[in-house]
Amino acid sequence: MKASIASIETFGLVDGPGIRTVIFFNGCKLRCKYCHNPEMWNKQKDNYTIDDIYRKILRNKNYFKNNGGVTFSGGEALLHKDFIIELSKKLKEANIHIALDTSGVGNHDYEDLLQYIDLILLDIKHTNKDNYKELTGQNIEEVEYFIKICNKLNKKIWIRQVIIPNITDTEEYLSSLKDYLKKINNIERIDFLPYHKLALDKYKKLKIKYPFKDIEEMDKTKCNNLYNKFIKELNKDK
Repeated sequence: MKASIASIETFGLVDGPGIRTVIFFNGCKLRCKYCHNPEMWNKQKDNYTIDDIYRKILRNKNYFKNNGGVTFSGGEALLHKDFIIELSKKLKEANIHIALDTSGVGNHDYEDLLQYIDLILLDIKHTNKDNYKELTGQNIEEVEYFIKICNKLNKKIWIRQVIIPNITDTEEYLSSLKDYLKKINNIERIDFLPYHKLALDKYKKLKIKYPFKDIEEMDKTKCNNLYNKFIKELNKDK
């Protein structure tokens, strides 16, 4: 069995706890207007076997220590369910922690895969179904089904929210996000990620129009202040 993998990061520090090997799979159903990896939208030729990836991961196992491990990312890793299941079986035998960075939009068949996942990094695109559709090109119902399965399986969740000026940085949106998160169990952490335009050159090379070219990058200080206020209000409501 092979999969289409765009790249492998061997010392990832931002895609889950500890030092991690991050596997970036090609293919994604979403077309987020601020996507920074448009080169991964479409699946490419399958280029790695399960044993290829397993051997690469084992070389880094000594660096994982107590809290590191492997993160499956993309693109959208959910589109490679069978490959990840078979690889995860081997990783579990080696006692390696497994995280999944996902938008929650795959092929509606999540339970078999999620039983092997220790931590889910869930990217929230938008809380409103119409705005979600406008922003990603897909329907929000699939994400909500994915969340339902995560709750059923009692999965640990880290939330990731990109903060975009005049879209997800408003009081109205952040209030809706606070309500939206109430439907997700076992949230261990919430991260706000400031919107940036580092992928502009990629769009030019791929000759793809960048939809958000007129939107300013998110100020990092403002993003941090919004985060602190959000967490403070969230804790107050508990």
